[in-house]
Parts: sequence; C-alpha cells; structure tokens
Amino acid sequence: MNKLHKLLVVASLTLTAGALSACGSSSASKAKLKSQLNWMTTSEIETMDPSKVVDTTGAEQLNNVMEGLYNLDANSKLTPGVAKSSKVSKDGLTWTFYLRKNARWSNGDQVTAADFVYAWQRTLDPKTASQQGNLYDGIKNADAVVAGKKKPSSLGVKAVGKYKLAVSLEHKLPYMKYLVASGLFPQNRKAVEKYGKKYGTASKYMVYNGAFKQTGWTGSNLSWKLVKNPYYWNKKSVKLQTVSYSVQKVQSTDLNLYQSGKLDAALLSSQAAKAMKTNKAYTVRRQGNTQYLTYNVSKYKFLQNVWVRRALSMAVNRQALVKTVGGENTVAKTFSAPTVVASGQKFAAYVEKRNPNNVYMTYDKKKAAAYLAKGLKQLGMKKLSFTLTGDDDDTSKQTTEYLQSCFKAAFGDKVDVSVSNLPKTTRVGRMLNGQYQVTLTGLTSDFPDPYNFLKYMLTGQSYNFGKWSSKAYDQAVNKSQTATGAKRLSYLLQAEEVLTNQQALTPLYHMGQAWLVRPTVHGVVFNGGSYWFAHAYVYQK
Repeated sequence: MNKLHKLLVVASLTLTAGALSACGSSSASKAKLKSQLNWMTTSEIETMDPSKVVDTTGAEQLNNVMEGLYNLDANSKLTPGVAKSSKVSKDGLTWTFYLRKNARWSNGDQVTAADFVYAWQRTLDPKTASQQGNLYDGIKNADAVVAGKKKPSSLGVKAVGKYKLAVSLEHKLPYMKYLVASGLFPQNRKAVEKYGKKYGTASKYMVYNGAFKQTGWTGSNLSWKLVKNPYYWNKKSVKLQTVSYSVQKVQSTDLNLYQSGKLDAALLSSQAAKAMKTNKAYTVRRQGNTQYLTYNVSKYKFLQNVWVRRALSMAVNRQALVKTVGGENTVAKTFSAPTVVASGQKFAAYVEKRNPNNVYMTYDKKKAAAYLAKGLKQLGMKKLSFTLTGDDDDTSKQTTEYLQSCFKAAFGDKVDVSVSNLPKTTRVGRMLNGQYQVTLTGLTSDFPDPYNFLKYMLTGQSYNFGKWSSKAYDQAVNKSQTATGAKRLSYLLQAEEVLTNQQALTPLYHMGQAWLVRPTVHGVVFNGGSYWFAHAYVYQK
C-alpha cells in the first residue's frame, strides 16, 4: 500500500516493468484481439479502501481501478494520469498539478482537485486508522496530522479551483512524481459518506476512476473481475473488456489451470520452474521485495535479547532456503531490496560490500548455538519455545517449515518452534494488533529507493510490528531525508548497519518469481510489486 534521491535513473533498475511488447509483424497486426484476460493472485483481498489497504493483492487491484496524478508505465516510465502536467517552485517546496477536465468517476462524477485533498486528509486523519501515514512523509504537516497534533485540514494540500492541486512540502522531495504515482489516489467523498463503514468492503461499495472498475468481490470470496470503466478518460487505449481474477494458493493448481487454458498466467512452484525454464512462456519477475522475520520485542522478553535474535538469524542457511523455495529468489543480506537505488548506486550491493555486521547474516550453526547460550544465560532461561507464523500459501509453508528445521538442527531441544500458517488477512491482522511472536512477512517497495524500506522500522511506524526502537537508527534514517550524494549514502548505510547488528528484523530472501505467461498476452506492465493491465491486450490463437 509504498521515494528518494536520483530517481531519474529508475528506468534502468531491476525494478523494471515486465511489459510484453507488441508483435511487429503484419500478420500479428491483423490478428483478432480477445476481450478477456484470465489472471491469478496468491492471496485474498483484505480491503479496497485506498486509505486502508496494506496487502499486495489489494494494492494490485487499486492500481488497476484507481488512478493518481501520474502512472508508472513500462520500464518505470512516468506517464500522466489525472494530472496532465505539473510544475515545481524554484525552492522545490511547492508543486502544482494541473488536472484534466475529462477525468471522471465510474458513477459519472468529475474527478477534481478536491477529491485528492479529501482522500489525503482522510488517509492521515487518526480516525481513519490508516497504516499508510508514512507514505506522505515530507508533505507539510503530514506527521503532525497522523500524530493528532494538527487537524487534517492543515495538511499541505490545497484545491485551487476544480482543476489545480497545490502541494506544499517540508523539504525537497526529488521523487515527488514517483510518490504521487504510488498509491496517493483520489477518493470520491460522496461515495465514502454514502457507504460509511461498508466503503471498500466489497466491489459494490466503491467507485473507481481508473481504467477498470471491480465487480463480483463480496469481501471474502476468491474470484472477481476487473471490467473496463466506460467513464475512464483514456478508455480508447484500454483494449481489454474484462480481467477475471482468481486466488490460487496451491501452485500445482494454477499450473493445471494454465495448461487447461483457464488461466493466461501461472506462478510456478520451485519444481515446476526447473522443468519449465525452456518453455517460451517462462517469464521472470524481479520484485522490489524482501521476505524477513519480524520479532515482537514489545511483548516477549526473550525476543528483546539481541543474542537470541542473532542466533536465530545465523541458524538459517539462506542459500539452501532459496533452493528449497525455488523460483527466482535471491539471498537477502539487506532489508532494502536489490531493486532500489540511492545517489546513483545500487544500494543493496553497496551495503553488502561495506557492512561490517554481515557476520550476523552468515550461516554458522556453532556460533548460532553459542549466541543462543549467551542469550539464555542473560535471560535466566534453559530453553525457548515460540510460534513461527506465516501465510497459508505453498511458498510460505515451505519457508516456515524449512526455518523450523534450521532451528531444530542448530539448537536441538534448546528451542521448540511450532509453525502456524494462516490466511494472509488473519496473519496481517494479528501482526497489526501485536498478537504474534515471530512471523514471516514481506515488504514490497512503492518506489525504488531504500528509504521506502528503512522508514518502516522507524520508532512508531505502523509496519514496525514488534515496536523495536533505536535512536541511532531513527537519526540515520531521518538525516538521509535531507542529505544528498555521498553523505546521504553514508546515513542510509548506517541505518542498514544498525538493523543488521541488532537483528531488529531478519532478512531472508528477495523475491523473484517464475511465471508462465501465455505468448499471446502483450502489454502487461509489472513494476516490482503488482501488475497493471491498462495497456494490455491478448491475441486470439
């Protein structure tokens, strides 16, 4: 549901869009197009309320049914959305966006500057209980509004008439256009007030301003549709009439559905990926994502002990884990994903070469056992017992089961780990409420900068599930917001060093997925976290 220096180089990142280009042959241009695409995802939708979405499935749906000021197109190229143009003041602190007059909601209402003002204020209003407050970092008074110290009306966003939006910043945000292309959607006040608490809980309790509108989601079912929005300002460019979605948690099932022609794309299991690498439909999706363990240090004393957390990290053979999970995943030694860039540097690679605390990310059973013994002695305990929670999809199950075996191999009867795999909505809800011990979770970047990862472990941030806190960490991350060049890199590096040293979280692997995507499918955009179908089309066989 998530923006810093030198983002003009973003098009060259590995967070590249997986757009499939159109065939150039004359025979292809004469081929008939299908009006429907059959797609899949691995987990259910939690909510469609743009102010409350925290899951990747919900975010992917919103990217297709809502439109912000800009869009992130193929190769991370920015293209106009509701805003047809913009300008920035000489001091970089005021952005003015000029909105197109033909943008409309799916109920026929015009999309106006007031819709953006209302949406942003609603999201930051403490009454909304949004988990997205930190997405607005840098906008004037955003932090104070989230903290309840100032009214939402004080937020630095203003409608200047119907079609001009002025945004005031607390400091320069070089990534401003990427920020407003990353989930800062407008909302129709009339619809929000009409549906009240039901808003966003089902397809029918929403209105949409994107290329599609959603139908058929009841709030709990595992299939729904994206239908072409007849009111979309750029509807002529939308080739598909329908994208039919289904949730497939078992990868053998989605492969069978693909092979029987019922899906146009399938996420492959590790075994299937090995077997399908020579298939012309084989497609690699590099994601701006890190899978990691989060520790509830606020509630459990044994997890507050740094030697225990270091021991758990060093008990994990990440190379073997990646092979077990399979696909296109890579070993993680940083919280920031390999796709992010800072000051012109690929940041994860930069950190790996310079971080003296990488030892705590290295597999070493003997040291892990010694560190655990040290931690237990400090705690006055003889053994540990905890529950490791994860999602109920195949990959999460494989990961949690492998971690359980690692802990058993390293610690024997000194650590008793039980595994609980839950529906994602249940798992996320428990984490947000602090009802967990150790959980496997993941974070996908909203934009390709390390700040978009590191901000989530700041003191008091919503995604800092276990409420870990470090003054040194907070200072390093906050200083990186205003610094530039080599100085900014040094602050970001300091932040990663603190995370690694303290094992505030334990990075495991960076996600890369192996898919089969039917060769007849073109124009689907993938930007590191979700698919976008506004320019997609499918040829008939």
